[in-house]
Amino acid sequence: MLPNLPRAVVAGLSGDAGKSLVTLGLARAFRQRGLRVAPFKKGPDFIDAAWLGAAAGAPGRNLDTYLMPAPAILGSLSRVARSADLALIEGNRGLFDGFDAKGSHSTAQLAKLIGAPIILVVSAAKVTRTVAAMVLGCRALDPELPLAGVILNRVATSRQEKVIRQALANDVGVPVLGAIPRLEAEHLPSRHLGLVCAAEHPAREAALDGLASAISQHVDVDAVRAIAAEAVSLPAAVLPEPRRNGGRPVRIGVLRDAAFSFYYPENLEALEAAGAELTFVSPLSDPELPAVDGLYAGGGFPEEHAARLTANESLRSALATAIAAGLPVWAECGGLMYLSRGLVRDGVQHAMVGALPVVVEHTGRPQGHGYVAARVDAENPFLPAGMRLTGHEFHYSRLSGPPPAGTIFALERGVGVGQGRDGIRLGNVLATYTHLHALGVPDWASSFLRVARGSALGTPERVMAFAGRSR
Repeated sequence: MLPNLPRAVVAGLSGDAGKSLVTLGLARAFRQRGLRVAPFKKGPDFIDAAWLGAAAGAPGRNLDTYLMPAPAILGSLSRVARSADLALIEGNRGLFDGFDAKGSHSTAQLAKLIGAPIILVVSAAKVTRTVAAMVLGCRALDPELPLAGVILNRVATSRQEKVIRQALANDVGVPVLGAIPRLEAEHLPSRHLGLVCAAEHPAREAALDGLASAISQHVDVDAVRAIAAEAVSLPAAVLPEPRRNGGRPVRIGVLRDAAFSFYYPENLEALEAAGAELTFVSPLSDPELPAVDGLYAGGGFPEEHAARLTANESLRSALATAIAAGLPVWAECGGLMYLSRGLVRDGVQHAMVGALPVVVEHTGRPQGHGYVAARVDAENPFLPAGMRLTGHEFHYSRLSGPPPAGTIFALERGVGVGQGRDGIRLGNVLATYTHLHALGVPDWASSFLRVARGSALGTPERVMAFAGRSR
């Protein structure tokens, strides 16, 4: 019998309400008190999840009712219950904002699915009693919503705070757990995809400690913990083990550094469970390609590091040679950009690996943002034709021309590489703007490893030989 997991969802009335500030500050404050925090981000976001992981000192995971079935969500929570004192789940967008006008796949629906009380972060900028109307509206829209408390953010004066507290007590009956003033320090700098990645922030730990200090000063942290402890028992759910293929262990290279950091922990864990030995490779600094049977090239910010990626010619050349010889590669978003012939940023084209016959251009506006629904409609080494996939995309780049022949995803929802297509397949390479989550595509890891085991390269030593031949 697994212990129950105390848990709470930190939600907001809109984006930019202060959910990240509150959740990160709470996670670090609990950690400083010696508690083991399991952090989660509602939705597909990589960046916020990574920040939550840094704050809690534990892997930041995602819960998304579009990307993964309900049993997988409950199983993910049940698994961390073995080693965590509580879970904090940061919502996304507004509390009821989801896939459609009914709020499908919203934070509210997730909270009800996992039986977690909701702590609502409300911006107090230029309002008083209207806050009570907004919170009361949330309760009226869904009377079954487990709304447990409110945290006020951007409070200007003590008088304003007093009026809002009285209005919430008189009109709603929801306790106020804290009131945060406008913070002078910019703890969380942003750029075009959201926050600067946690791995790239030079003063990350100081920023998180600063948030913890602010939250501890202005929020009743003990009351938040007590609310989390009131969460109902989780329904029994077990994450299925990834399907394993027999045979020798497979060594999978994973591009990971400041330019490539978008990986769901479950994806890497699924590869390991299916028999992979992961070897991390930095396209920014590693001059050589280690001996690998396959390559996982995730997303990130290659456009921010384009000049350095170009300057590492030895690794680019080694990768191009190994890929031409048959190295299996699964590339997502930033990985697609890196495998292209060139990446255009601010009118300057930077040479990339050259394994794909496309040039990618970075733009000032999002080119694809949201959930993806796709059907595999062409034969390929990785996924069976006819398979339906759910994923997400968030990219400020696009192909400079039409998609090449050989794409394998027909999009029912999403932008992909354009013209209703995604998934550029060339030999043993599949490059896509669509990010998949292993909990939603449980056969993905075993399928990728099957291709790696049976690739024309055969052994890791031959991969090293190809890589060495290119230098």
